[in-house]
Amino acid sequence: MSKRIALVTGASKGIGKAVALSLAAAGHHVVLAARQVDKLEELASAIREAGGEASVLALDLGDTAAIDGKIKGLLATVGQVDVLVNNAGITKDMLAMRMKAADWEEVIRVNLTGAFLTTQAVMQSMIRNRWGRIINISSVVAQTGNAGQANYVASKAGMIGLTKTLALELASRNITVNAVAPGFIETDMTAVLNDQIKEKLLGLIPAKRFGSVDDIANTVTFLAGDGASYITGQVISVNGGMAM
Repeated sequence: MSKRIALVTGASKGIGKAVALSLAAAGHHVVLAARQVDKLEELASAIREAGGEASVLALDLGDTAAIDGKIKGLLATVGQVDVLVNNAGITKDMLAMRMKAADWEEVIRVNLTGAFLTTQAVMQSMIRNRWGRIINISSVVAQTGNAGQANYVASKAGMIGLTKTLALELASRNITVNAVAPGFIETDMTAVLNDQIKEKLLGLIPAKRFGSVDDIANTVTFLAGDGASYITGQVISVNGGMAM
């Protein structure tokens, strides 16, 4: 069987990069998508040097009008997408009282609408082949809420609703759709937190540590495989017990 092709958005760093490396190590041809093409090229080179296969796709999920054309161009090149990991996301934090409408709309557009349009663009390929894995990266805050993140939380909670609906629509075509909800993971996004906030957060995590990007990547790689064929419409929480 030829290698399955996995498209990972937001693959230039953090969770997306770790997911791409894990999927490549598991034998997938990984299409690395993000805005920072130079970082994607570096990652693609590292994957190839390790014996894997990787391609690069310049993709800005904030430019929703361009997504369909970008994915169609990709499909014309690689033929199909078997695994989609909707990971790309941004934050524009502010208390709801002071949040600008533009910041609300941008976060929803990138995190939620971008994921929907990317999924819509690859769906036909999966339906035609009667096999697919769609994995949406949500967040623990989608389940708990988080002060100062109304836009981000709404986008990530929306991904859970999208996951469940798509799972219902696609299950009969042998396509599974699941969400992974990371807790606090050591990435660039969490590195900006000061020590006081980090100590407070650690107090909320029974495992007494922040997660690693590999904790998320391992879960995604499992969901992308044949061994997860009877799991669909689920939210897999990877949070050290922070929310149960």
